Amino acid sequence: MASTAMPTRDDFAALLDKSLGESQSFEGKVVKGRVTAIENDLVVIDVGLKSEGRVSIREFTPPGQAPQVTVGEEVDVYVDRVENAFGEAMLSRDRARREAAWDKLETQFNAGERVDGTIFGRVKGGFTVDLGGAVAFLPGSQVDIRPVRDVTPLMGIAQPFQLLKMDRKRGNIVVSRRSILEETRAEARTGLIQSLSEGQVIDGVVKNITDYGAFVDLGGIDGLLHVTDMSYKRVGHPNEVINIGDTVKVQIIRINRDTQRISLGMKQLESDPWEGADAKYPVGAKLKGRVTNITEYGAFIELEPGIEGLVHVSEMSWVKKNVHPGKIVSTSQEVDVVVLEVDGEKRRISLGLKQAQRNPWEVFAEEHPVGSVVEGEVKNSTEFGLFIGLPGEVDGMVHMSDIAWGVSGEAALALHHKGEMVKAQVLEVDVERERISLGIKQVSAEGAAASAGAGASAAAPVASAGGLSKNEVVTAIVRESRDGGIEVQIGEDGPTAFIKRSDLSRDRDDQRPERFQIGQKVDALVVGFERGKKPMLSIKAMQIAEEKQQVAQYGSSDSGASLGDILGAALNKAKQDS
Repeated sequence: MASTAMPTRDDFAALLDKSLGESQSFEGKVVKGRVTAIENDLVVIDVGLKSEGRVSIREFTPPGQAPQVTVGEEVDVYVDRVENAFGEAMLSRDRARREAAWDKLETQFNAGERVDGTIFGRVKGGFTVDLGGAVAFLPGSQVDIRPVRDVTPLMGIAQPFQLLKMDRKRGNIVVSRRSILEETRAEARTGLIQSLSEGQVIDGVVKNITDYGAFVDLGGIDGLLHVTDMSYKRVGHPNEVINIGDTVKVQIIRINRDTQRISLGMKQLESDPWEGADAKYPVGAKLKGRVTNITEYGAFIELEPGIEGLVHVSEMSWVKKNVHPGKIVSTSQEVDVVVLEVDGEKRRISLGLKQAQRNPWEVFAEEHPVGSVVEGEVKNSTEFGLFIGLPGEVDGMVHMSDIAWGVSGEAALALHHKGEMVKAQVLEVDVERERISLGIKQVSAEGAAASAGAGASAAAPVASAGGLSKNEVVTAIVRESRDGGIEVQIGEDGPTAFIKRSDLSRDRDDQRPERFQIGQKVDALVVGFERGKKPMLSIKAMQIAEEKQQVAQYGSSDSGASLGDILGAALNKAKQDS
């Protein structure tokens, strides 16, 4: 019988080194172990080392669930250290699951595959997701396609996610639920859009309303219902026709399969009111309408729902020219209009507002024939005459040669002022050119006498104040000389008046205030009265009137006498009379 040799000291050292080496090779690795016991909140696991390890039972509890571990079960654990200060192995179930999960996730990330996970917590800026052991970050913007106010219904439910970013060294994983939903919706949209066709009528639900239209859900894909396709009548805002949540019947107008955009229409399901518009609205027809919109160039009139015509600003009033349409009509006002032009193809109707009323110049011509006398207010004075306001809101013009007998030009214009009421004779009415010619001098008795050759003086007085009469020659005393004219007083105790520089003389060289001395007496013609009854005087008008009178008395158009001869004869006669 062979004898057994006793192990030497060196043999024991070699066995110890081998045992320690094998134990140290476990550290930093995931190994299999068996659950030998569950003590309170600790799970005892044997991994084949000198001593067992203990792991918290929480590492065997999935988020929101009960612990999932039993005695005798084999589990994967991560060996952090073979032996700690108490001689026990330091193990981690979470680390083992995390390492295994990272290996799997890296493979799926590189392949672009989706992963399953569960939202279990909320952190700043987003949420935490359990990916089978690895914890990922789900940004708030990646939860859904649209902002989600309450994520509670989504928590604790296994669902797919897309891996956006992985960094194993830093332990960072970013996932997205939104990209999964977008892909799913895109697939559904592609399938749905292939089943739709232009001209198809379909029901949809109004999801959103903007200023330019509404978005309608067609069962997974949205279509745009533009405001111009909601109704044939004018629509100011889409909410006048529809509201969010309404179920509407629409027709597909256009489909762009490349961009997956769909244009919808509601008015296409109604009869087109423009069909037969040429027959319904013949040129010259007088109609009633409602003002729907006012612009700088005119007003739109609704003749019936869906049909509007334009009244251009030039066709709005006979007498109000170059004014904003808003000063003639107002929105929603009922008006009478006349059809001027119809273009059914272009869907345009031109209307006239003034044509629905009689031409005021025609009315005036009927009520005030040539030769009749009218009374009106002086509206304006121009370099060639006066404009008089007449009945029917029309104006007539008095040429400066028809203002007064023996007076013309600026002197004649100075006889009347704005706001004064005057009488005039109708000389001519031109309806087509919208012109009325009047004459003031034709209504005076002296004018009639002059026309009969009786020899006329200035026009008869038509106004008076303070004992003075218009067209009367008075003697005044110069009280003050200014740059713009002279201040005079009629008589010693009479009223004062101011004679403008331009009225100081017919001769422009003598229109100098400085040639008049204080206290000097001057003769002037009363050409009118101011609103305060203060007389208005003119030396120039007096000189013109005297000259006209001398011509009437001493000369004629065929006598051959010159103006110098006539004035010389007049002066000689004046000397003899004196």
